[in-house]
Amino acid sequence: MEKLLQINGLQTSFYTYAGEVKSVRGISLYLNKGEAIGIVGESGSGKSITMMSLMRLLPDNGKIKEGQTLFDGKDLSKANEKEMEKIRGNEIGMIFQDPMTSLNPVFTIGNQLMEPLIKHKKMSKGEAFNKAVEMLRLVGIPSPEKRMKQYPHEFSGGMRQRAMIAMSLVCAPKLLIADEPTTALDVTIQAQILELMKDLKSKIDMSIILITHDLGVVANVCSRIYVMYGGTVVESGASRDIFYNPKHPYTWGLLRSIPNPKEDIKERLKPIEGTPPDLLKPPVGCPFAPRCEHTMKICLTERPQQFEIKDGHYSACWLSHPQAPKTISNMKGVAINVTE
Repeated sequence: MEKLLQINGLQTSFYTYAGEVKSVRGISLYLNKGEAIGIVGESGSGKSITMMSLMRLLPDNGKIKEGQTLFDGKDLSKANEKEMEKIRGNEIGMIFQDPMTSLNPVFTIGNQLMEPLIKHKKMSKGEAFNKAVEMLRLVGIPSPEKRMKQYPHEFSGGMRQRAMIAMSLVCAPKLLIADEPTTALDVTIQAQILELMKDLKSKIDMSIILITHDLGVVANVCSRIYVMYGGTVVESGASRDIFYNPKHPYTWGLLRSIPNPKEDIKERLKPIEGTPPDLLKPPVGCPFAPRCEHTMKICLTERPQQFEIKDGHYSACWLSHPQAPKTISNMKGVAINVTE
């Protein structure tokens, strides 16, 4: 399949009074045209910063140190600000995690929806107004004509999130980056938004990157999954491989923390003990080693490479090395030691 996006060796740091925070430490991923992928991991793992680096929307103290970002044949790592303005909102849309800080409080919702249509699609104000009303209706906002004249503070949290989604989709971008798009929504609206995203994906051949903590959402939408931890990708592969044949202890921990309604015997969810690594002083070896039940000496001193399990399924864990102690994971992602 033809690749729409390819990120190679991306490294992003933030320079603070306490020192350099190495938020993204060598991320590589790709996205095919018309494909939906998921990026999962706990807060602070570098998911959102990876996408903000792609969009070149980092704050002043953020810097892309290394890496290449190729989008539809263009090297965005070398693009200037004027070139990026033509891409943001037009070819790449993004649903931000916090809609209240993403929407401009002094402009109406209608103005903010119409602006990209007038700027990128060269529509008249009348055409842009009609298109914006249509998008508000699509994302489930009642009385869209009336809502066009209102300001963000007049919307509830869920409605602001839906307006943000409408804004990111209004230009029918080639790539939609959705950063926790259903966080503030109730279950019914969540289902409607996911169906809308899937419908647009099939109708206009739009590609999707879904950033979320909800593994159920990822399973419903995405064909491939990247699991991130400590600013790195620790496991990647097809959704079926991540859910039914996980190979990294961190992925096992994520799956163990999900309730399974089909289980006859109800068990307590098992949290991942410990805390994420301090990226001011990131670990020399595997970033998950201090929290892992299967840590070996090499895990503390050397960072594992990406071992290929099979057919595009990779795990950055020394347990996947041919000479490592053998472990397997059951359907819940619980690691089980195997003696031979």
